[in-house]
Amino acid sequence: MECYCYILECADGTLYTGWTTDPERRVNQHNKGTGARYTKTRRPVKLVYLEPQADKISALKRERAIKALTRKQKMKLFM
Repeated sequence: MECYCYILECADGTLYTGWTTDPERRVNQHNKGTGARYTKTRRPVKLVYLEPQADKISALKRERAIKALTRKQKMKLFM
């Protein structure tokens, strides 16, 4: 099953990183307030980066690696 790592830009300018099997559904969940506690109060969010991964394990590892980056390094991924 193909998975994806993604970065969202929240309404307050902060970045949120996650993983999913269905990016469109996941972004909709975040914007409805059911995606994650962090994004619930920072809506609307927009998808700024999407990276395909081979499987869930790869996606989780990549998510962890992206979360370890600085904001500036994360922004270089999509700017």
